[in-house]
Amino acid sequence: MKKYVSILFLGLILMLSFHPAAEAQKGNEKSAKQPPKAINVPNSVLNVTKENTYPNPAQDMPTLQPSELTQQLIDSSKVKIENPDLIRMLNETSVSSTPFALGYRAIVYLGQWPLNYESAETSPNWEYQRVNTNYFDNRGGKAPYQIHYVQEAQKVVRGGLTAKVPSAEDVKKMMLLKAMEKSGLPLAFETIVGAGTKKDHIYNIPPKRLGYLYGYAPAINEKGKVTYGEVYLMLKGTKKMIVIKNVTSQGIGAWIPIQDHVTFGFVVSERPR
Repeated sequence: MKKYVSILFLGLILMLSFHPAAEAQKGNEKSAKQPPKAINVPNSVLNVTKENTYPNPAQDMPTLQPSELTQQLIDSSKVKIENPDLIRMLNETSVSSTPFALGYRAIVYLGQWPLNYESAETSPNWEYQRVNTNYFDNRGGKAPYQIHYVQEAQKVVRGGLTAKVPSAEDVKKMMLLKAMEKSGLPLAFETIVGAGTKKDHIYNIPPKRLGYLYGYAPAINEKGKVTYGEVYLMLKGTKKMIVIKNVTSQGIGAWIPIQDHVTFGFVVSERPR
């Protein structure tokens, strides 16, 4: 009898030991953030990186890694800090501790900064700006006529913020990083399609019809909120911390072209358009 009681008691201990761990694991799996889903690109949008006669510079924007001191300062702030330029400046900051710092107190004003950008919506406009039109009149023809895309003139496509905000360049960097992360697409506030850029895909214009092959530069419409604040570096004894004052938030949007991509629209008509 004692043997059975001992086995039952041991089993109860094992259940109490493993059940919470299993539940915790399930909870962690549920609370884990899902990676952002990339935007699905329609078949009408083609990548022209190899064919583009104008080599656009790649927008390589790696996430800046904060130093150990910078990470401590960021963690001490009650407001999230994501601005790469502010992180870079903090990385260059050196504060030496001394055992005789008891009672020492100093506050250094680092200026007003855009601290972070919170994205609310990242949506594509596949026909953001028309960049080219290829045309042929086959109204006098007796057989289909084939045309393909040829960029007739160099076209510069620019995006930008939808409103004026302080420190606009810092805000654009944060919005670009967030939009690239969410969309999974190569983005830049300026992209160029060079003259003579071609694609071999054929479009057939029937007899007695006019054919129009339109090329559009696609873009991402990014919307969200940027948070500003006055940044202070506080030194109190051996402690170092960031204090943010006068925090404000502002809604902001931006158009960001998709680099080296063209959306094609083919239209057949009986009359000139």
